[in-house]
Amino acid sequence: MQVNKNYFWIILSIFIGIFSLKECFSAPLPQLVLPDINIGGELVKGPKSMLAPLQILLLLTTLTLAPYILVMTTAFIRITIVLSFLKSALGTQQVPPTQVLMGLALFMTLYVMMPVGAEMNKSALQPYLKGEISQNLALEKALTPLRKFMLSQTRNKDLKLFVNLAKLKKITSREKVPNYVLLPAFVISEIKTAFEIGFLIYIPFLVIDMVVASVLMSMGMFMLSPMAISTPFKLLLFVMIDGWELVVSGLVKSFR
Repeated sequence: MQVNKNYFWIILSIFIGIFSLKECFSAPLPQLVLPDINIGGELVKGPKSMLAPLQILLLLTTLTLAPYILVMTTAFIRITIVLSFLKSALGTQQVPPTQVLMGLALFMTLYVMMPVGAEMNKSALQPYLKGEISQNLALEKALTPLRKFMLSQTRNKDLKLFVNLAKLKKITSREKVPNYVLLPAFVISEIKTAFEIGFLIYIPFLVIDMVVASVLMSMGMFMLSPMAISTPFKLLLFVMIDGWELVVSGLVKSFR
């Protein structure tokens, strides 16, 4: 008798579920309202009608290249290369992590470039926002502090190289060098300076590697890696002389 009651409740539950599904599927679905989208075009009436689309295209292109422009026109090049040399000289493969070095390089770049940014904001951005100067004049005034910084860090030899490659014979002073000549000259000069600083950083750590390798060879420990022994000594030397302060202060002072 108890089994029959159980079958009864099971069959009743199945019928209730079937009728519920029937009601759900028979209910009218809500109507979707699609927006009215028209895709078409109009004939160009003159050059002025093409000015806005071209400006938008130029702005989007500039935003795409903005990270490369900021990296290649600031102190980021020298700082990044020097920190990479320091990590390689210490012999630590994963410490400090690359993300930490890039973050340190970014904040040091902001610190070094802060006077340039303040001058650009004062002479170009704020007058333009107030409507005192035009867009072209604001761009020219904004580039002036940046060009001054780049010229102060660029060697005459590198400037002369790209001036000769561009076959510009009417350049009489550094201030008259065009931007497309100044940019690669600045990058090459920064890489050279970073390599010089990296060489000076390598010297004390190289001496430690040579001393440790000589001691191990004299003791007959040919199977033991000299790097495994010299790395703690290099870290100890770097901490004792307060290496981070020396590297950071030397990098900042090298731009002044």
